[in-house]
Amino acid sequence: MLVHQIAVNNPLRNYMYLIVCPDTNEAAAIDPLDHSRVLEAAEQNGWSITAVINTHEHHDHIDGNEPVIEETEARLYAHHQAMNMIPGVDVGLYAGDEIKIGRSVVLKALDTPGHTFCHTCLLFEGNDHHPEPALFCGDTLFNAGVGNCHNGGDPAVLYRTFAEQLFLLDDRTKVYPGHDYIANNLQFTLDREPDNQAAASLLIAIEQWPDEPHFVSNLALERVVNSFFRLESASIRRRLADEYADFDIKGTDEAVFLKLRELRNHW
Repeated sequence: MLVHQIAVNNPLRNYMYLIVCPDTNEAAAIDPLDHSRVLEAAEQNGWSITAVINTHEHHDHIDGNEPVIEETEARLYAHHQAMNMIPGVDVGLYAGDEIKIGRSVVLKALDTPGHTFCHTCLLFEGNDHHPEPALFCGDTLFNAGVGNCHNGGDPAVLYRTFAEQLFLLDDRTKVYPGHDYIANNLQFTLDREPDNQAAASLLIAIEQWPDEPHFVSNLALERVVNSFFRLESASIRRRLADEYADFDIKGTDEAVFLKLRELRNHW
């Protein structure tokens, strides 16, 4: 599997992806907001786009669908509950559905509500030629952070998506999010856990290359630098208890997650 990550030069710092079967040069375009750059990348590399996949229904993820499909006649895939929200969906995805790209690439649909109730993450589970798994996670998981729930979501549901699905994935799983928010997210981690040396070191490295957004983490790293993966951290819990009289330092992981998500909304 080849992954071509395209950073959109916009205030939201979107990412788009072309997922390519190296055997056939067939490709899937994930969240192709800037259609011209997606089509240009495919043409320059000799890739044929046969599928467009939307992780969810927000406009900064779907607005390039139509011109890409007009040019390529690709099929459009999205969460089954988004079929009335996203124009022209050909296939509504349910948990466990598979999208085959060429001969050797299979993406498995995960039903991952929370950011919205129509959110799909795509999991590549690996194969003999490319053993590392990969997660195309839209606005559910970011590098060092998680998605907000402002526009059609629910933080308690988001927690369950992580607890029941994403926390359980292989540490080797590469993380391909829908936006580049890594610097701000690392700063939030350090605000919550000032003694997190891994997050501090990574932030220094990221800030040395501010114009180079193509950083790819994996879940092993997220478990170290992402505060939303560190719900049992004594430092995080102690800081929350010091700041909020109603916070139980021995409370559930869900309580920590929800408090962190609430704080991140206004941080």
